[in-house]
Amino acid sequence: MKILLSITLIVIAMNVSAQEVNKKIHDQVHNKDILINACTREGITTFPEFKEMYDPLYAAYIPDAATMIELKKLVKNEKIKIVLGTWCGDSKANVPNFFKILDALHFKEKNIEIIAADGNKKAENGILDGLDISRVPTFIVFDKKGNELGRITEGPKTSLEGDLLAIYKKKS
Repeated sequence: MKILLSITLIVIAMNVSAQEVNKKIHDQVHNKDILINACTREGITTFPEFKEMYDPLYAAYIPDAATMIELKKLVKNEKIKIVLGTWCGDSKANVPNFFKILDALHFKEKNIEIIAADGNKKAENGILDGLDISRVPTFIVFDKKGNELGRITEGPKTSLEGDLLAIYKKKS
């Protein structure tokens, strides 16, 4: 009975460590500490290197009002996956602005998944497998059934809210 209990505890411990949120590692590609895998918004916004740009950029960004009015009419129960690098300049510049847009849309926090990638645009446990991540940040919009509606990769073509509106318009 002790052996069975020991094995069960080891398996549980392995699963818990595999699911660590806001995990920090040392990235060999950039020779610095980064976040990896699933993250919370609080985790990325309090990570020192990311926070130094996040706070001022979030405060300063003003989404285009006309675009936001159109977007508000189209946003329903979609899900958004944000793949970023805490080491990446484009992530540091675009993620705060993207969150400012989501906040203005009253986008449900539970419908946002954040995954931090390393310098090779990989994460542990295959959580990025099948997502075709070549650059970060990548903002992917999914319908409620999990079908990809569209994505913004690295930076917007027009503006973040403009590109997001284009994704939503394509859906309807």
